[in-house]
Amino acid sequence: MNSELYPLGLRIAGRLVVVVGGGPVAARRARSLVAAGARVRVVAPEVCEDLAALIAPPLPDGVARPDGSGAAGSSVTWEARAFRTGDLEGAWLVHTATGSAEVDAGIAAEAEALRVFCVAAGDAEAGTAWVPAVARVAVGPGGGAQASGTTEVVVAVNAGGDPRRAQRVRDAIDALLSTGELPLRPVRPVPDGGVGSVALVGGGPGDPGLVTARGRRLLAQAEVVVTDRLGPRALLDELADDVVVIDVGKTPGFHPVPQEEINALLVEHALAGRRVVRLKGGDPYVFGRGGEELIACEEHGIPVEVVPGVTSAVSVPAAVGIPVTHRGHSRGFTVLTGHEDIGKVPAAADHTVILLMGVSRLRDSAAALMASGRSPETPVAVVEDGYGPRQRSTVGTLATIADVAVAAGVRAPAVTVIGDVVRVSPAWRAAGRG
Repeated sequence: MNSELYPLGLRIAGRLVVVVGGGPVAARRARSLVAAGARVRVVAPEVCEDLAALIAPPLPDGVARPDGSGAAGSSVTWEARAFRTGDLEGAWLVHTATGSAEVDAGIAAEAEALRVFCVAAGDAEAGTAWVPAVARVAVGPGGGAQASGTTEVVVAVNAGGDPRRAQRVRDAIDALLSTGELPLRPVRPVPDGGVGSVALVGGGPGDPGLVTARGRRLLAQAEVVVTDRLGPRALLDELADDVVVIDVGKTPGFHPVPQEEINALLVEHALAGRRVVRLKGGDPYVFGRGGEELIACEEHGIPVEVVPGVTSAVSVPAAVGIPVTHRGHSRGFTVLTGHEDIGKVPAAADHTVILLMGVSRLRDSAAALMASGRSPETPVAVVEDGYGPRQRSTVGTLATIADVAVAAGVRAPAVTVIGDVVRVSPAWRAAGRG
């Protein structure tokens, strides 16, 4: 029978489907049918709790449902009795799950005579249709699951009548689709005049393994990727050849593409009907100017999705064994760029200060912190290229770190951690500081 199977999808919205049986299997079938928009008639002397929750309450005698559906939005009605001849009249499909092979066989025979396809839960060979294991992955324009233009990739797996094997294969495919390892990008273009989308994806500190599954999935759907220098650039190698990649990376003191132009690029490609991913290092909303990009797109009516990323402010210190909070050392932390006035940060010994993009002004920052009350002996670590090939941790104190960093040749990108939490790190101990 396996070689005779002809896979297809059925549009059953508004059409009658009969479910015979009232147990958990029947409930699962009814739930899926309701999700597909079918009118469901359950025939069973009794129904389980899950199935009862789907069934419309009865109407008074002589009162008909104008659309044939249940009350309060329900499309499931119940005949509280055993199956009898004639129950399949008008049906497009029948699911039988009575638990009795004899009863199911009789229903399948009647369905065959009426040319109604039948799914027999107890014995797949007795029916004329099978229910596959199904994986569903939303493929949207970037504005979330409910955004205009959202479609769905549906993968149905049949495994020769072995439902558990089908479920395992389904789960494996679902995982690959969800992480973007299988292609999801739509081939059909957005209709003329249609608006595309923008997804602001936080790429984390640069390691491709630290990108969220949602971020990977959106990259797999992208037609245009606008990328930063510090994002997980290795993921770009996985993109199809026809994906447009625009590099707007910045280095200290050199911003070849101003933020206004980046905003304009996102708007231009989205208004042309393309799915755009703005791949950013760290998190879009932690000194990533993601809020500005969101506003620019929304001003033009472009749907935007924001996918959080692992911020380097926390992950890069963690890469070298420094927790930003630690019992007995720190109860909170402040994240700043090295360009800001950090003298206003609380001078408490149990408050960690994290500086992003602060290598060039490290001496000034240390002086400002000491001037505001921090002890010159406060531990400091400068972590370069977190998760990258030249990852390194250089330690000192507020009084010495600027000179130590110069002697060590510290360079960007780097994250500076100031506070007692640095004492927890292996680098501090390796330096003989205890």
